[in-house]
Amino acid sequence: MRLRYNFRLYPTAGQRAALARAFGCARVVFNDGLRIRQDAHAAGLPYISDGELSKRVITEAKKTPERSWLGEVSAVVLQQALADLNAAYRNFFASVTGTRKGPKVAPPRFRSKKDNRQAIRFTRNARFAITDGGKLRLPKIGDVRVRWSRNLPAEPSSVTVVRDAAGRYFASFVVEVAPEPLPEADAEVGIDLGLAAFAVLSDGRKVDSPRFLRRAERKLRKAQRALSRKQQGSKNREKARLRLARAHARVADARRDFHHQTSTRIIRENQAVYAEDLAVNGLARTRLAKSVHDAGWAAFLAMLEYKAARHGRHFARIGRFRPTSQVCSACGGKDGPKPLHVRAWTCSHCGTSHDRDLNAAKNILAAGRAERRNACGAGVRPGPALAAGGEAGTHRGAA
Repeated sequence: MRLRYNFRLYPTAGQRAALARAFGCARVVFNDGLRIRQDAHAAGLPYISDGELSKRVITEAKKTPERSWLGEVSAVVLQQALADLNAAYRNFFASVTGTRKGPKVAPPRFRSKKDNRQAIRFTRNARFAITDGGKLRLPKIGDVRVRWSRNLPAEPSSVTVVRDAAGRYFASFVVEVAPEPLPEADAEVGIDLGLAAFAVLSDGRKVDSPRFLRRAERKLRKAQRALSRKQQGSKNREKARLRLARAHARVADARRDFHHQTSTRIIRENQAVYAEDLAVNGLARTRLAKSVHDAGWAAFLAMLEYKAARHGRHFARIGRFRPTSQVCSACGGKDGPKPLHVRAWTCSHCGTSHDRDLNAAKNILAAGRAERRNACGAGVRPGPALAAGGEAGTHRGAA
């Protein structure tokens, strides 16, 4: 399976200028290709092929005075920018025709120099390398210092250099890794994600919600006010923007680290993990939007999924329409929907007292086990049994 390994880069002033030049050239090639295809579509002309577009936007453009500076950066950077445009068009066409699953994909849009994230990609054709001194050698940029937090498990197939809104640089390596199965574990767990507690496990454990965004809200508000007071286009405004972006980056980094630690612990301790498939996009449009984004459920579930696949664990999502909060995990009786402020309830059928979240986690575990047994070929039809005494049937003389 393919994984990404991200490391912090520390380019020099000259290397930052060279990276900025590469970001700009890649952006121009992308926008030129998009504009040519849009003009052709408006004129009623056929769709321009990938090869023809590359010839116009890169090969022929370098020979013109207006685009001669495209030759100052690696040609692979320009080709990969055009590959991104072609991939965006393919995804759009697949979404329009219905061959792509998931939400609808919009057509490609022009890239802006003011985007919070700028990125360029080098493949093996660019001959990037990791030097003996541990630096990342990039063509026409130089040897960039890297902060290695761990070793790469294999030779990377590509590296993407990213500059985020906070002005930080990262190298994202794509590496093909072999599965690393963990020793068999006896435990299985169901997870109920929430806001009061980040996660409640079916074995009774609760993971408290760190609420990184809520805790940093005062500092973020102060930085935002300071930014709004600065004059447009001034150097002080740019400094204030960076302070705000770095404050947001610290929140995002802390949340990501929490997700990694929690997901790794759950995968190591359990052979099978089941979680509810939450409608995050819908919840993000309610009055709970800030808390939902602060929790980051989608990123956490994605981590559980790929770590389970890598370490030989089973992970499954339970349908979001299952009434996990309405059904008693002890007797299976359904007590109906309950408002969110009801955190504990007693089953009217068997009298068992339930914690709302723990009961939902147990129901998620039971549903996941049932679906897994059925998927593995277990019988789902009831066996033969005696008919009930009053059961309707066909009379002997009936036509």
